[in-house]
Amino acid sequence: MKSIFKVSLLAATVMLAVGCQKEEPKAEPAAQEQVQAETGKAVHFKTEDDKAAYAIGVSFATYLSTSIEKPAEFGIELKKELVLKGIEESFAGKETLSEDEIRAALEGLDKRVAETMQQQAVEKAAAAQKAGDDFRAEFEKQEGVTKTESGLLYQVETAATGDQPKETDTVEVHYKGTLIDGTQFDSSYERGQPATFPLNRVIPGWTEGVQLMQVGSKYKFVIPPELAYGEQDTPTIPANSTLVFEVELLKIDGESAEAAQ
Repeated sequence: MKSIFKVSLLAATVMLAVGCQKEEPKAEPAAQEQVQAETGKAVHFKTEDDKAAYAIGVSFATYLSTSIEKPAEFGIELKKELVLKGIEESFAGKETLSEDEIRAALEGLDKRVAETMQQQAVEKAAAAQKAGDDFRAEFEKQEGVTKTESGLLYQVETAATGDQPKETDTVEVHYKGTLIDGTQFDSSYERGQPATFPLNRVIPGWTEGVQLMQVGSKYKFVIPPELAYGEQDTPTIPANSTLVFEVELLKIDGESAEAAQ
């Protein structure tokens, strides 16, 4: 019943908004506030309650429009004329579908969208895994590239003879992180400030890789997903992504991770 009530409320408010846009404006006192509707016709509000009612209509109409358009991304077509028909019949108390049928239809829609999203996520993750595997295989062939037992790949860009950090140290670094297609998702250079963090509080590829560096050196790391974020999917880093980092080790603080915290 909860979902049906929400849909009915949306229907009512959107219908009000649609009705407001179709009506011709009436002559009102000059002191009344006006706004321009999308049709270009002036809408007059006699009271603050009128304005609030209109605002609710616009807000829910925007929400409903998004609800209609989003499933289209997954090949599910929700016809606007049928949505408006449902609104009209709901106002008239003459719904074609029963409450149980409405509930079943909405639950079915949620399920279809969820299943399609899950399938697309699986396909996207599999594609990212294969692309990463191919990228690492090619990178490994480059001159000066070393592969560790864990699968981490690194290339020394600037050698140095400074100290090497331990896993429990806190380090100061400059770095840039990209996907294999060159899309940048993070950069201390762009922020204009080095990053400082306990080495055992970052992704495994960083924990292992930075320990190989000397202060003053610069390395390029190619990190497989199992040493990065794995199957975790974020807006900037897709699931199963191989990550590329350029890292400069600037300083070892000489503090343990526990002390740094």
